Parts: sequence; structure tokens; C-alpha cells
Amino acid sequence: MRLSQFFLPTLKETPSEAQIASHRLMLRAGMVRQLTAGIYSWLPLGHRVLKKIEQIVREEQDKIGFNELLMPTIQPAELWQESGRYDDYGLEMLRITDRHDRKMLFGPTNEEAITDIFRKDVRSYKQLPQLLYHIQWKFRDEIRPRFGVMRGREFYMKDAYSFDIDYESARHTYNKIFLAYCRTFTRLGVKAIPMVADTGPIGGDLSHEFIILADTGESEVFCDKKWLDKDLTGKGVDLNDRTGLENWVQGTLEDYAATEEMHDAANEAVTALGDDLVTTRGIEVGHIFHFGTKYSEPMGATVLGPDGTEVPVQMGSYGIGVSRLVGALIEASHDENGIIWPESVAPYKVGLINLRTGDDECDAACEDAYAKLTNAGIEVLYDDRDIRAGGKFADMDLIGLPWQIVIGPKGLKNGVVELKNRKSGEKTEVTFEAALNQLSA
Repeated sequence: MRLSQFFLPTLKETPSEAQIASHRLMLRAGMVRQLTAGIYSWLPLGHRVLKKIEQIVREEQDKIGFNELLMPTIQPAELWQESGRYDDYGLEMLRITDRHDRKMLFGPTNEEAITDIFRKDVRSYKQLPQLLYHIQWKFRDEIRPRFGVMRGREFYMKDAYSFDIDYESARHTYNKIFLAYCRTFTRLGVKAIPMVADTGPIGGDLSHEFIILADTGESEVFCDKKWLDKDLTGKGVDLNDRTGLENWVQGTLEDYAATEEMHDAANEAVTALGDDLVTTRGIEVGHIFHFGTKYSEPMGATVLGPDGTEVPVQMGSYGIGVSRLVGALIEASHDENGIIWPESVAPYKVGLINLRTGDDECDAACEDAYAKLTNAGIEVLYDDRDIRAGGKFADMDLIGLPWQIVIGPKGLKNGVVELKNRKSGEKTEVTFEAALNQLSA
């Protein structure tokens, strides 16, 4: 993409309403613009990152056998009245009345909707497990939306739901999701630590939050420093081996990690850690729950069991905040000049900078480089604007692409380009072919 044709309204000054780094940088980098309190339009640069994260989340759900569907944003109140949550959920629920005086709501989550889908079409234990997910916009009417997309009212979320015949099967599904989440966040380039968590309004008796450590996190968290270097990819774990997977999950969780609500300073495991206890702040980016028959019993989601009797199914739900992750990744990876994207989710891999737009030799070299990068399948944003070099460098650092290739008259005379790594700041002068080979590796 040529920057002269790309809608990228960057800002030099920090907007006064932005209190944390991700909000400041998303506004300055032209990723989002606020439409109203807690509701944002995603501009082209931000939308590309959002979709990159979404795709990684999708791929990891598919790998463990979950099926993607799409449920509506608007739900009938009757379903929530059946489950008993309509009155309990509180003012965060946006309640609507349609022209026929039917009570509706903008869904903050989808346990009721997915249970209704299940109960209409699944009859026998032989059809279990059923593993379903979607990636959809949600709405929670936060009393004080703040921190940009980190605590907005409208947000993009992957929510998955499982239906199993008994607790043991449901526990196995929970463990599969646990591993999938560990792999998802690793692919996204961040360490998200699973912590025992309160189940909140979702309910249930088994729950973990996945927390990215960041100084600007919403709440205090505590963990053994071993988590900082722990491998969470689960290499060699067989998803179909219930015992092996359970052992991996329990082995992973043996080191202490807890949210503020669940932390016990008097716990022997905590006091034994001493200086090895990390006390910092964290950002929740995922939350998984097993809640048994909390929804299946009141909503009549039953199947015929092996003995021919009706059995309420065991359920779980599993969320990842896709739009929140954009902000969380920035909080975890930025500097004074701007964002530093992990390659897996960067809007483009390379920023190509023409130091002297209008110079025949520079223009020709940049066009050739742009064509070769594109033909090699490398996503490139070509800054062909006729502005000062300082502005080009500032914008490229601000938007945080992992690599920059700088082409100017002096380098061309010597047969080299400048290759810059955004994360390390390292700059090297190499031939364009060498840069291309390095980026293609």
C-alpha cells in the first residue's frame, strides 16, 4: 500500500482525553477515532491489526475442534429471563424495546443464545461434545468508559461455548481451551499468565483469567517470577490424551499466580516465595469458565444419556477480548517514539521510506523495491509522500512496523539501503537484495 493513498490521520500532539499509552498511541497513530463515549470507529491501520489478531484466535480455536458460527448482536429478553440473568445482570446491559413492545437487549455475552441453539437441535449424548464459537461485537454500558478500547462500551470478542455429557468430559474440553489460549497468546507475541479468577456474573466453579503484565493494568496481580520465562506452547501435548493434557495443565499451574480478588498474602506458597513474588499490574485479555448446568437446567438443554434418561448437559464458556488485545499489546510493547508491533499482528511487516520523493533515481529504486517486496508476499507500506524526511521517520516509528527500509540518494550511490529493526533500533546498511532475503527468511 502506498501511504499517499492510505487513510492514516496521525497526530503530533497527544489528545488530552488519553490517560494511558495505548489510548494515546492508537489516537496518534490514526488507528481509531471516538464516535461517542466508549465507542470507536476502527480506521484502516487499526482495522488491519484487529483482523490479524482475530485470525490467529480463529486458527487456534479451529485446531482444537471448535466450529465457528455467528450469532446476532440483539437478543430477546425472554431467553435471559429463562436463565434468571435478565434482572441480575445490572445496568451494564443495554435494554431495548422494539416497536411491538417486545423487550430486547444488545448482547453483552451469548450463553443464553447458544443454549437456545443447542436445545433445539441436539437430542442425544452421541452428538456430544458440541464445541461452538463466534467472533462478534458486544456491548456493555460501562458507567465510566475510559482507557480507549481497553474499557470501551462496544468491543469485539471471541466467545466459545462447550456442551458435554459429564464433568470429566467438560473438564477435558476446558483443558483443551486452556492450552489453545496459551498457544494463542504466544503466537500474538505476549506472555499471558493464567490466574485463578472469580467467576463473576457468568457463574461456575472453575475459572481462569489470562493476564498480560503491564504497569498500566487495571488491577494488581501476583505471580511467581518463574512465569516470566515459562514456555506455554505445550509442545508435544496430545489433545486427545485426557490424562496427559490434565497433567500438563496442572503442571503449568503449579507456580503461584493470582488476581487481586483471589490473592492470599498469608498463603504458605506466597510467603515461601519471598523476593521471587512479582507484584505488578495486569490486563485481562481472556477468561475461561466451566459452569456445569447453570444454564442447561433452567433452559431445558438436556440430552438422552446412555441409559435413556434425560440429562442436563455440562457447559463452559471461553472469551478472548480481540479489540482489547490491540490496546493490551501496545501497553506491553511501546517506547517514547510509538508502538512496537510483534510481527504476527503488525498491520504491515515493512515500512519503505523514500527519502527524496521526486528524485528520479530514488523514485525508480523505491518503485522497484516496492514491487519486489510485494511479489515476495511481504506486506509493505510505502511512504511515497512529498514531505520532509523527519516527518516520515516519526510517522513510521509511531505506527510501529517491525522493519523499515530507507532509500535515499547517498545510499543509492553506494549501492545500499538502510534496514532498521523497530524493536531493537538497530540500523544496518546492506544491499536491497540482502534486506529482501532477510525479510523473506
